[in-house]
Amino acid sequence: MTDIPLNLFFKANMSQVRQVGLLAAGCQPWSRDVCAAGGDRFAYCATLAIYVYQLDHRYNEFKLHSIMSEHKKTITAISWCPHNPDLFASGSTDNLVIIWNVAEQKVVAKLDNTKGTPASLSWCWNADDAVAFASDRGPLFIWTISGPDSGVTVHRDAHSFLSDICIFRWHTRKKGKVVFGHIDGSLSIFQPGNKSHKHVLRPESLEGTEEEDPVTALEWDPLSTEYLLVANLHYGIRLVDSESLCCITTFNFPSAAASVQCLAWVPSAPGMFITGDSQVGVLRIWNVSRTTPVDNFKLKKTGFHCLHVLNSPPRKKFSIQSPTKNHYTSSTSEAVPPPTLTQNQAFSLPPGHAVCCFLDGGVGLYNMGAKKWDFLRDLGHVETIFDCKFKPDDPNLLATASFDGTIKVWDINTLTAVHTSPGNEGVIYSLSWAPGDLNCIAGATSRNGAFIWDIKKGKMAQRFNEKGILHFLKHGKSGIFCIAWSHKDSKRIATCSGDGYCIIRTVDGKVLHKYRHPAAVFGCDWSQNNKDMIATGCEDRNVRVYYVATSSDQPLKVFSGHTEKVFHVKWSPLREGILCSGSDDGSVRVWDYTQDACVNILSGHTAPVRGLMWNTEVPYLLVSGSWDYTIKVWDTREGTCVDTVYDHGADVYGLTCHPSRPFTMASCSRDSTVRLWSLTPLITPLQINILADRSWEEIIGNTDSAIEPGTPPLLCGKVSRDIKQEIEKQTGNPRVKKLRWFSECLSPPGGSDNLWNLVAVVKGQDESLLPQNYRKGIMHLKHLIKFRMSEAQELTTVKMSKFGGGIGVPTKEERLKEAAEIHLRLGQIQRYCELMVELGEWDKALSVAPGVSVKYWKKLMQRRADQLIQEDKDDVIPYCIAIGDVKKLVNFLMSRGQLKEALLVAQAACEGNLQTLHVSTPKGSWCSDDTCKEDFNELLQEACKELADWYFQEGRAVLAACCHLAVDNIERLIIDEKQ
Repeated sequence: MTDIPLNLFFKANMSQVRQVGLLAAGCQPWSRDVCAAGGDRFAYCATLAIYVYQLDHRYNEFKLHSIMSEHKKTITAISWCPHNPDLFASGSTDNLVIIWNVAEQKVVAKLDNTKGTPASLSWCWNADDAVAFASDRGPLFIWTISGPDSGVTVHRDAHSFLSDICIFRWHTRKKGKVVFGHIDGSLSIFQPGNKSHKHVLRPESLEGTEEEDPVTALEWDPLSTEYLLVANLHYGIRLVDSESLCCITTFNFPSAAASVQCLAWVPSAPGMFITGDSQVGVLRIWNVSRTTPVDNFKLKKTGFHCLHVLNSPPRKKFSIQSPTKNHYTSSTSEAVPPPTLTQNQAFSLPPGHAVCCFLDGGVGLYNMGAKKWDFLRDLGHVETIFDCKFKPDDPNLLATASFDGTIKVWDINTLTAVHTSPGNEGVIYSLSWAPGDLNCIAGATSRNGAFIWDIKKGKMAQRFNEKGILHFLKHGKSGIFCIAWSHKDSKRIATCSGDGYCIIRTVDGKVLHKYRHPAAVFGCDWSQNNKDMIATGCEDRNVRVYYVATSSDQPLKVFSGHTEKVFHVKWSPLREGILCSGSDDGSVRVWDYTQDACVNILSGHTAPVRGLMWNTEVPYLLVSGSWDYTIKVWDTREGTCVDTVYDHGADVYGLTCHPSRPFTMASCSRDSTVRLWSLTPLITPLQINILADRSWEEIIGNTDSAIEPGTPPLLCGKVSRDIKQEIEKQTGNPRVKKLRWFSECLSPPGGSDNLWNLVAVVKGQDESLLPQNYRKGIMHLKHLIKFRMSEAQELTTVKMSKFGGGIGVPTKEERLKEAAEIHLRLGQIQRYCELMVELGEWDKALSVAPGVSVKYWKKLMQRRADQLIQEDKDDVIPYCIAIGDVKKLVNFLMSRGQLKEALLVAQAACEGNLQTLHVSTPKGSWCSDDTCKEDFNELLQEACKELADWYFQEGRAVLAACCHLAVDNIERLIIDEKQ
């Protein structure tokens, strides 16, 4: 779960609306330099914001520290200052470069109107306060931020290139040395004091052609002034000498399908670097002394987008040993193993942490030495989130629709994605859940019409197929801006489009109504009180109400008053005939259908209004979100703004709450975040009345009385009425249940259920009555061991779902590993060992097996030896020797023709150097020392005979005789001589 940094709470805590959760955006997959690291922090870019994570040294975990969002258009690059871990720079397509102070969470300096998009930027090494940036064919601008020479200058040579710049890098040790990589695959190198303008024009494969092979990555060797790693999109990776302009090494990939767009040196391991495959999430470890990878790790299904290695690994949990300084070592030196390592072990994984950003928006910090994630945010939207809705039958599931072409479903208790749609839909403007428990979502897109996604099956199997999962609802070539599934009739769906139509269809695609408007229709909403009533918002500034039970295509009502286009409309769930509309004129208007009039104008936003949400329990509470970045809460009785929230860093689009948790609100924005809010501070008097066990009249009321001006807040929705009805059925003192049900209704997610489950346990409730989710939270001590043991058992027996069950479902191997770890922590060592054996992790099993018993360890060693013999592997030798199974080892060696080795082992056993294996001896008998010596002697003689026979067959009779003589077998020697 992503923790919310204290600074992100600050503004919210100054207001009544309190932020209680944040779904961070993913990393954008468009620009190259969108992740960076400095000290114990790392950062990555969404489209409009930079997310900074910092190590919490107390808990040894990375937490979201801050979100930097000053850019109004796509961020193109970030660069961490090499001299000051508190500073980094960012550039964007709004021709803006910003210097940030992370520690103070503020902008230090801004450079506007940069005369072009800073597509690549970097701090100037050996200069404390200068940032360079470039785009297209140059020039390279250098911005000195402070001091007597502050201002922007142009590099005297780096301009008028023959091909656009993809990326550039300053040398980290040689002042002023810089390299540019171009779209055509060429390099441009500048070095003060020498011939300043040099070109490595093309990879060898492109010489003499006009094909382009863009440079995707460039990194100077941190241990050399000349060597440079270069990656081209098609050609692959080369190590280049920047002085002689020659290629030192071309690195080979395991298959032709492998491609790389990101790489990074590992500072803690001389000569080592890493690459991320752009097709699948394979992290490869390389050493410059070899042309093939040292190791490969598949970390995700999705390909890598960018990589960065933490230069200063954090202390404590993340501490590493510094490499031994060697003045003569360079990255092209052969890795020399320490005395305790074999040559193979010399290429062990380097200590260090790689910041990994993936094409699906996922971000993680991978511990290369430990081969595990220290931080992983598996999924995230990378662009504007236009809409969000809670699942009708589950207040813990929230769906979001994004500009990035995907719908994602989130568990708001853990803030993790549990489902994601296949994507490639263009822009998804709107979504709507099917009513009840149908587990389907309808989506409205910019180019593919509308669709229905069946979440249980996890994918869209077919298009234009009545039996398939997906049915398209087309509006010609126009995009669909809004989709709404009827709350009361699961067979009807409404869509609104730029073609001026609101179309009502059945879920199988049959058109029921086509309501024509004079301009684009942006919003529609079904009444929750009348299943046949629907309202629309139109570009012609009007709100229309239609009655779908008739065949007429004319509206029943047309409401006029807005001075700009109407975007969204929302019916009140509590007050029949009341609806609101949000407009580009910055106002929200409340309309009364029964009076045919506007009953309130809510003014205060300074930009177009997009998000609208009525509270489902307090009839006068209305919430709006705007392009002015704010969320406003309104009391529609007086038309006053109760609170304004400023936390979003860009336009606010969607607002939603779930009827069973009406005071937890979700919002989504162009800043690519989803935020969760608690509205309970707005109804503090109501909470006090519930805690004080006041009369129902002071807690629950009817709508007419609740909307009277000056009336304290009263609950008027279905959930509160259901609670009252259930309480009145209870016998005895139902106060505990009353408190529990109201706390679950009023509290934000994440803890309320757990608290009341523990209260029930303390009060003696039977554990069989505890809900399934009790095991996922904080358990009472008397259940901890028992339930964890049960969980481990389930992990080893539960069959995998036919359809996989969505994002992040563990594989069989992952389930078994998790089960094994639980057993180990419970002290069930033998069960742990058996699961490790099943997974093929013999070394781990054998390392802890003595904790069961030496006898068990020897049996496990014997099983491993038997397996290795079956596989005909030399590795069996140490296992047999360790457990003293001399006979098995001698027979194995003889079966492979290693007769001298067999003879050696047998003699060592005869001399007492090998321990005798007792565990395989039949019960009741024992191998005495004399008996064992006799057995070993027989083995020795047998091995000697086999060796002698081999020599004899080779026509070397003298050597055959020598074999018998060497073991004092005169009798056999005489027999052979006679033959």
